[in-house]
Amino acid sequence: SSAESLSRGDYDAVFVIADGLSARAVHEHAVSMLAATLPKIRGWRLGPFIVSCRARVALGDEIGERLGAQLAVVLIGERPGLSAPDSLGVYLTWQPRIGRRDSERNCISNIRPPAGLSYEQAAVRLAWLMNSARRRRLSGIALKEESGPLTLPTSQPATSG
Repeated sequence: SSAESLSRGDYDAVFVIADGLSARAVHEHAVSMLAATLPKIRGWRLGPFIVSCRARVALGDEIGERLGAQLAVVLIGERPGLSAPDSLGVYLTWQPRIGRRDSERNCISNIRPPAGLSYEQAAVRLAWLMNSARRRRLSGIALKEESGPLTLPTSQPATSG
């Protein structure tokens, strides 16, 4: 299988792109999400980017373990409802290995501008989570996101005075 061709390295993180429940979400959002994220994690030693069809989040655990990566980051197509068939989710797992539980992952969901989270907003959250996971050596429910509130652009009404 393709997984057997993966060789261990000295990687800080590996990115897995999986169609999951929505190939459309990956097609429309994964490249832009990566483009927004990669400049925020300059200096990280990244493993090969893995693309997988019909995959689920747990594939990141196996790939991360095989590659010896400290973190697995899975970009996956989600279908949170019929009104959002193009929603991208990102799952981050510290020390990925087969058998990790969902409670050991952090998730950023509903990445689908303009109706959902923007690439920039999601990339800021992801970079914060990646750096915090590496610093604190954990992920999941033990790693609470503290990157601060997201501010959305708003138009300011003209004031007289």
